[in-house]
Amino acid sequence: MPIGVFDSGLGGLTVLEAVRHALPGQDFVYLGDNANAPYGWKSPAEIYELTIAGVERLFARDCRLVILACNTASAVALHDLQVNWLNPGTHRVLGVFVPVIEHLTRRDWGDNAPPTHTGLANVALFATPATVRSGAFPRELRFRARDVTVVPQACTGLVEAIEAGDLDRAADIAREHVAALLARLPEPQSAVLGCTHYPLVEAAFGEALPASTALVSQPALIAASLADYLKRHPEFAGGSGEVTWLTTGDPWAVGARAAVFTGRALPFAPA
Repeated sequence: MPIGVFDSGLGGLTVLEAVRHALPGQDFVYLGDNANAPYGWKSPAEIYELTIAGVERLFARDCRLVILACNTASAVALHDLQVNWLNPGTHRVLGVFVPVIEHLTRRDWGDNAPPTHTGLANVALFATPATVRSGAFPRELRFRARDVTVVPQACTGLVEAIEAGDLDRAADIAREHVAALLARLPEPQSAVLGCTHYPLVEAAFGEALPASTALVSQPALIAASLADYLKRHPEFAGGSGEVTWLTTGDPWAVGARAAVFTGRALPFAPA
């Protein structure tokens, strides 16, 4: 049984690579909505509709479990999707915020106790404009941790530079956004890379942040969380390690650009 991995573009490949490494015997279907990328500037209604369409495509490919490897989709669409659209008795959709918040607060997602002092005082959040506008990350964090300041930085231009394969320019943009955030929060306790594209320039973020700042990148956390989830829900697991790559864009062009993320071109097919 394949697990679906959905992203607005190619950033979700950083998550796919991590989960494949953690679960080498699991089948996956990756879907990039490259025809409509990036999502970061779109309206909430448009993001919701595009996310539903992507998830439906993966359900049609026999994926009963889908990972939204897109922070924008997770922030803007996931809650309403789960509450108002999804049939949880047959299918599940998981987002990428949960493992990060569990990591930061050291509390399991199922822990419904009131917010507590966790030792976390402040967090810098680097994310797309839509993720920042949604307010989803600080809202979910404050459900579990008291007295935490979240300082967001909308990283305009960064996804576009990464998708174009211009990593030198992307690194410069990342450093510019770190400088803008540090003007408001000089010494963040933790910094979250809240977009699955950003691990490609993680070094630039790390070099520009203070040495005392704990940098939190998502792929490894998501992989560990998924492995744990499948232990508790083995009905969603299965396969032999096969991967299918799909795109709503031009398969040849998207497959060639994937080399920026994985070091090799990938055989994308039409969604």
